[in-house]
Amino acid sequence: MRFRITLIALTLCLLICGFTKPAYKLARLKYNGGGDWYGDRTALTNLIKFCNTNLHTNFDAEEETVDAGSAELFNYPYIFMTGHGNVVFSDLEVRNLRKYLTGGGFLHICDNYGLDQFIRPQMKKVFPELEFVELPLNHPVYHQKYEFPNGLPKVHEHDNKRAQGFGLIYKGRLVCFYDYQCDLGNGWEDYGTYAGDSQETRLKALKMGANLVQYALIQ
Repeated sequence: MRFRITLIALTLCLLICGFTKPAYKLARLKYNGGGDWYGDRTALTNLIKFCNTNLHTNFDAEEETVDAGSAELFNYPYIFMTGHGNVVFSDLEVRNLRKYLTGGGFLHICDNYGLDQFIRPQMKKVFPELEFVELPLNHPVYHQKYEFPNGLPKVHEHDNKRAQGFGLIYKGRLVCFYDYQCDLGNGWEDYGTYAGDSQETRLKALKMGANLVQYALIQ
């Protein structure tokens, strides 16, 4: 099913019946392999707050955690994944993730530095027919509520490489966005978490995150 259609239908039904809009939830992906899926601890809750204030969404204030192989995955229109280390998807998780993504779901992978060598082969198991491609600067993820004509903002420096936004595109639809050499999730964390980070950089990161959420909801 398409999440957009489901969300709109539920919202209209509840409004007609006299209820307020439902509080949807965003979730963090829990995975096996030993990597720190729980990294950027304050990131997603801060993004939720930012979206509720600036996009006028009505997300639950707290994030959820969902296993890659769980049927609960289908309850969330946007899934956030981060970490530094190893990732392993079982055959069941591969099938579940593919079903979720081809059915209208959206996965945002944030390389918190060190994830790249692990996540690429695992996502290749999910979509063996696809390759990560760098998204052009005119892609809609950079032109939602907020304009990013130069692409991803740079949050943290690691290898003197530019920030890149990659995607997996299935039948013309972006199903997975991968921010690399960017640390977007770090930028969403509580101000002061990383010494030297500016409020300006944090705001740019939150705006880009809001663009990804908006894109996930309306695509």
